[in-house]
Amino acid sequence: MRVGTPGFVPERLIEARAARRIPSQKALATLLSVTPPTVSKWENGTHAPDAEALGALARTLNVRREFFLRPTFSSDRPLFYRSLASTYVRDRNYQEVQMRWLHEVSAVVGHYVDFPKIDIPDVLEGATYKQLRNADIERIALDLRKHWKLGEGPCPDMVGLLERIGCIVGSIEVGTAKLDGLCSWPSGDDRPHILLATDKMSYPRRQMDAAHELGHALLHRNVSAEELKKDLKEIETQAFRFASAFLMPSTTYPYEVKNPSLASLLSLKERWRVAVKAQIVRLAQLKLIPDDYKTTMYKLYSAKRWTRGEPLDDNWPLAAPQLLQSGLNLLVESGVRTKEDLLNVEFTMQAGDIENIAGLPAGWFSKTGEVVALKLKEASNGGEHSAEVIPFGRR
Repeated sequence: MRVGTPGFVPERLIEARAARRIPSQKALATLLSVTPPTVSKWENGTHAPDAEALGALARTLNVRREFFLRPTFSSDRPLFYRSLASTYVRDRNYQEVQMRWLHEVSAVVGHYVDFPKIDIPDVLEGATYKQLRNADIERIALDLRKHWKLGEGPCPDMVGLLERIGCIVGSIEVGTAKLDGLCSWPSGDDRPHILLATDKMSYPRRQMDAAHELGHALLHRNVSAEELKKDLKEIETQAFRFASAFLMPSTTYPYEVKNPSLASLLSLKERWRVAVKAQIVRLAQLKLIPDDYKTTMYKLYSAKRWTRGEPLDDNWPLAAPQLLQSGLNLLVESGVRTKEDLLNVEFTMQAGDIENIAGLPAGWFSKTGEVVALKLKEASNGGEHSAEVIPFGRR
């Protein structure tokens, strides 16, 4: 009689299936040559796979066996993402799992490395998101720029700022351009974790996405799952408003818009590193252009086919997170952990998963330092090697 594996965590199987984009229990059952009810029982916890089945799961899902024996990294706060009806559930599930894995990688690195101190002021001061007005969000954006000593000009690197103030940032390819970013907190931890997508991403769009997720971290850290579901549209609007106000301060940016045309906004894009479309939104927010003119600008924007990509999008390299990558490099270079230790003891995912989330170069875990071939110098006495004997004195 086969006995199920003690300590098997069903949620880990659901997680691994989502990470590998296997759409259903039936599809996984086909890959394993078992029946769909068998997989269903494993996932709902009524049965656990035996040792042989556990090995098959690990091979098929490309994780270590121990992966299924460790608890998931859950969160006691809701996950902030932009709900789109046109987005595949499979893509959202994949992104949510990658966020949990970001929590896991962060926990391992954070066990050994001191991350930057969290520097995220309580901007609500006892109020709730429901009490926020647009004027409040504008003021908060300006106050934070002053607090973080950014001045009131362009903010050149939002990802770098997020990491400097204590956020953990990951960046992955999701497989769809319809998902942008996520913001989450691990259970019992006040450090925001932000996961950004790289799909069809440009530097200006990355700036806006990062600022948007910062808005959630600042304004919505205490929002409940029920409130998020009920007020998602309002919460998203607030995060967009904050991102616009933070990247294009009301005290400076408007005074540079001499003539609100697509050509002038394109010129301003080069300085402020903000998309033309986002600038049109900002001008409308500040009531610097009427609604009918905003509509006209959108039509011209669409006629130029800029919805597929704006001019200057490729002028700047995409800002990439550095914190986790630097932490893992530090662990290895200082001798605290070897790459083999990290893979075989600390992590239960595969090397490629960790490299992807932490922004490490592909193959980082398999690469060692380069070996430089050396040879002896040619001796000056006909090719024979000679040496001088230096006597050591007695102790």
